[in-house]
Amino acid sequence: MSLSRPVSMFEHFKAVEDPRVERTKEHALLDIIVIAICAVICGADDWVEIAEWGNEKLKWLRQFLELPNGIPSHDTFGRVFSRLDAEAFQAAFLGWVQSAYTLSDGQVVAIDGKPLRRSHDRTVGKAAIYMVSAWATDNHLTLGQRKVDDKSNEITAIPKLLEVLALSGCLVTIDAMGCQKDIAQAIIDQQADYVLALKDNQGHLYEDTVDLFKHIEQTPSHRLATDHAQTVEKGHGRIEIRDCWTLTDPAAFPALRTSSQWAGLLTLVKIRRERRLPGQIPTVETGYYLSSLAEPNLAARLLSATRAHWGIENGLHWLLDVAFAEDDSRVRVGNSPQNFAVLRHIALNLLKQQTATKLGIKAKRLKAGWSEAFLLKVLGITLEPI
Repeated sequence: MSLSRPVSMFEHFKAVEDPRVERTKEHALLDIIVIAICAVICGADDWVEIAEWGNEKLKWLRQFLELPNGIPSHDTFGRVFSRLDAEAFQAAFLGWVQSAYTLSDGQVVAIDGKPLRRSHDRTVGKAAIYMVSAWATDNHLTLGQRKVDDKSNEITAIPKLLEVLALSGCLVTIDAMGCQKDIAQAIIDQQADYVLALKDNQGHLYEDTVDLFKHIEQTPSHRLATDHAQTVEKGHGRIEIRDCWTLTDPAAFPALRTSSQWAGLLTLVKIRRERRLPGQIPTVETGYYLSSLAEPNLAARLLSATRAHWGIENGLHWLLDVAFAEDDSRVRVGNSPQNFAVLRHIALNLLKQQTATKLGIKAKRLKAGWSEAFLLKVLGITLEPI
């Protein structure tokens, strides 16, 4: 038996330019990338572990890789990924995701950032890098990511990430840092809709929105069309009550001093979250949002969407730390931190799609390392007769 060729996922990485000069190439770039992806799926968290995994699996890898000079050393993995163009590597990842997975219409895509805490290098004055990711909440997929430029913040990285994503028909959610006019415009340009958390970083618009909802609450005779939805969840002695009010009435918008500057803005949103624990004083949080959606029974959908947004914390950021030890990673030379982040996202996407195996991500990584048959399933590779 031999492995089927070509392996479709890996085809997307053939276009990545090799940063090495020709005379120094003892190993094909695609082989290095394939070994790294497989090793990270199987539990490797640094270059030494990737090289060790490769040496243990040399015979198996030679079923679909030439490897005339065996497995690269850990130094070779480190050097290549430190010099590999990070944007090109991410573009290859993006091409694979867009060709392999289809987003359902109306799916919530959460965008949020996360620091790679130990990617700093104080000896050369290098701060820890910050990655902004887009997360499809229904598919449990990372759609793409982008490193925040040095001496900048998420505001500059999000529009660049939005430019390369295929978001038509999706609902994009972003926290208050991303509540910016150009980001709203970029989402509309992608033929998508948005729900942006609104806080006092938007000055007049925030103040006017808070005052408008206060007027509605205090004036029962108001003639503005609003919608309301509520959810109540109970468990382990805890009660969580969430209320959402939406205002889509055009008659209200002249009261907002800067509303006309926001592309596609059609709805103002207020969400109240109350949490009750036995023997404790209830806690209440209130948040305000801007949305480009306007439809009947909108409050229920936006209440669900704003809650789904936080799935990026548990479904992506928390798993990267717990199952992949991302916050403990000391990979830090050159482009290595962002390139290794892409390797983790590839591995997590593939492992998440193995829903037939009822294991956590960390256990799936171990299983892939133990079972070549399971690793083939994760990779989507099939066996064919010679």
